[in-house]
Amino acid sequence: MATENQIAKSKKKPKFSTRIVHRCWKCGRNRGYMRAFDLCRICFRELANRGEIPGVRKSSW
Repeated sequence: MATENQIAKSKKKPKFSTRIVHRCWKCGRNRGYMRAFDLCRICFRELANRGEIPGVRKSSW
């Protein structure tokens, strides 16, 4: 889990656009981030399994 300092630093506008760090709004994780949902892969899976993300459901074939 990201510290408060890391989260605050990533919210500031960087000097260069390539330095932008996307973080999960729930846990603050920066790796495995999904832009469409603003979540990391772990939080996405938890919320999707509980049915809390509209339009997403577990596939089966």
